[in-house]
Amino acid sequence: MKKILFALAILLAVAACNKQTDAGTATQGSETVTNDTISKEMMQQNMKEVQAYLKECGAFFIATNDGDQPRVRPFGVSEIINDRLYIMTGKVKDVYKQMAKNGKFEICALKPSGSEWMRLSGTLVTDETLAVKEEFLNRNESLKSMYKADDDNMAVLYIKDATARFFSFTAPERTVQF
Repeated sequence: MKKILFALAILLAVAACNKQTDAGTATQGSETVTNDTISKEMMQQNMKEVQAYLKECGAFFIATNDGDQPRVRPFGVSEIINDRLYIMTGKVKDVYKQMAKNGKFEICALKPSGSEWMRLSGTLVTDETLAVKEEFLNRNESLKSMYKADDDNMAVLYIKDATARFFSFTAPERTVQF
C-alpha cells in the first residue's frame, strides 16, 4: 500500500509540474478572490494551514525542472519564520541548482490516510539571512549534524506567490493563497 501511495504522490507531482496554474486567483469557500483582495491575516492563516498540512504528511515531494525534464524528490522540513514559509536544502545538490535557475516549483503532499493530498505551487526565493538559517536549524536539531548556518552550503528558500490546492476522494477541491 505504501508503494502505491508513493507512486501516486510522484505521479501527481510530475503531472502538476507540467500543468500551469493561475496564481492570480483562488477560491475561498464559494467565492473567487485575487491576491489583491486577500488580507494579510488571511494570507498568514493560509500559510499556517499549509505548513500544518506539510508537517502532518511528514515527507512531501517537490517537483522542479531540469531543462525539459521534471525532477521529483522528497523533502521533510518546512518552517514559518518572519511571516514566510521556508524549506531548506544544500547548495551542492542538483535540486538547489534547479531551484536557483528556475524558482517555479510544485509540492505534492499526501496525508497518511492516502485519501487526501495537497498541491502547492509558487516561486522559491533564496534567503541568505544568517538569523533565518540559525532559526531553521534551531527548530530542526537533526539537521545540525549536516548543516551549519554559515557553511555556505545551507540554503533556505521561502515560498512566494503560493497557491495551495487541497484534494480529497470525499470532499470538493479547495484552494488557498499566500
